[in-house]
Amino acid sequence: MATLSVKPGQRFTLLDWHTNSHLISADAERQRSASHQVRQEARALRNEINNQAKWDEHDNQTRLAERISSVNRWKETLDKSLADIDAEIDALAKVKEAAERALQAKNLPLDVSIECLTLRESRRAIDVVRDPVEEELQKEVKVIDKAKRELQQRVNEAFQQLCLLQEARQQLSSDHRRKMEALEIDRMCLSLSVNSPNISFKVNPTRVPDGSTALDEWEQNSRCNKERAEAEMKASTELREATVLAIAQTNNELEAQRVATEFALRKRIRDLESACDELKWQEQNTLEEIAEMEEDIRHLEEDLRRKMQDLKVAHTRLETRTCRPTMELCWDQAQNGLTAAVHQLEGTIRALRQKLAEAWDALDALYRQLHRIQTDSGYKASSLVLDNKCMDSRRKLVVPAEKLVPEVNTFNRTANHALSPLNTGQLDLA
Repeated sequence: MATLSVKPGQRFTLLDWHTNSHLISADAERQRSASHQVRQEARALRNEINNQAKWDEHDNQTRLAERISSVNRWKETLDKSLADIDAEIDALAKVKEAAERALQAKNLPLDVSIECLTLRESRRAIDVVRDPVEEELQKEVKVIDKAKRELQQRVNEAFQQLCLLQEARQQLSSDHRRKMEALEIDRMCLSLSVNSPNISFKVNPTRVPDGSTALDEWEQNSRCNKERAEAEMKASTELREATVLAIAQTNNELEAQRVATEFALRKRIRDLESACDELKWQEQNTLEEIAEMEEDIRHLEEDLRRKMQDLKVAHTRLETRTCRPTMELCWDQAQNGLTAAVHQLEGTIRALRQKLAEAWDALDALYRQLHRIQTDSGYKASSLVLDNKCMDSRRKLVVPAEKLVPEVNTFNRTANHALSPLNTGQLDLA
């Protein structure tokens, strides 16, 4: 009978088999429980992560939007500051040009004053006097020099202030440009999402870049730029008002001095005309007196010649009567009469000769006085011509020049407009 072959190896008991089956089932149950716990925790974690991610994304979007709004407000503030400072630069440049024109316009009065002083240096002799006209002309030169110095100072101050305004504008412009770039970057960041094509991992994205500043420093920088621009604009406004006032004051001072100078010149011309008329009257009377004196001298000479003839007759009679013979040579009444006539004629002739000499002296004095009158009349006529030339030269000063009349705009800043003022040279302030 054949025997059953048995497989060699370890043999387990039935209890081992049941135990193994029970252990497998228990392990399966445990593993499923652990897996269920992991799945539940994973789901909770996913929900928490997703919620946190959504809130973080919302918070980041909100922060970016608020940052964009903050930067945009500063950009708008800088836009207004740039517009204001541009307007102020333009206004100050116009005032500076007006001051330069006013400064240039002072050259003509100065040239005229110097020309008048030079013309009056041609006066001669007694007419070379330090009269009110010369004093007013010299004062006018000083007033013009003072006005030119003041206007030149205002021009220099305006140039320096323009440089400061340009520097402040440059800072505003740089700040504005940086904020535009920051706005563009933040808006791009705000538009990014998980579906954006240009997202990727970056190396050490949480690093702090070199040159980073704190939020307070960022805001303080913009505020400082704005406040500096406002301070420079305020200083520029005050300088513009002072410059406009200086233009008006210098024009008024120069106009007042011009009026005073021309008044003195007209008064001097009237004095010269009166002196010339007086000299003409004196010359006419002197010529008449000379003519009468020459006529009287001729009469005196004729009388002297007649008296000389009479004396000759008396001498001849007396000499002839000395030839009477002997007793006839007596001192009779005729002899007495002839002798008395000789003495009287000799006295008359001496008186006539003395008076004739006095008459010649008086005539010489009249001729000398006539020469003096005519010479002085020539001096004064020359001086009158010179002063009239001065008046003709000064007519160029009454031509109105272009001046500034300021107005106050809605921002309480002064805007300048070029107008054609009156000949008074005054400047009205709005």
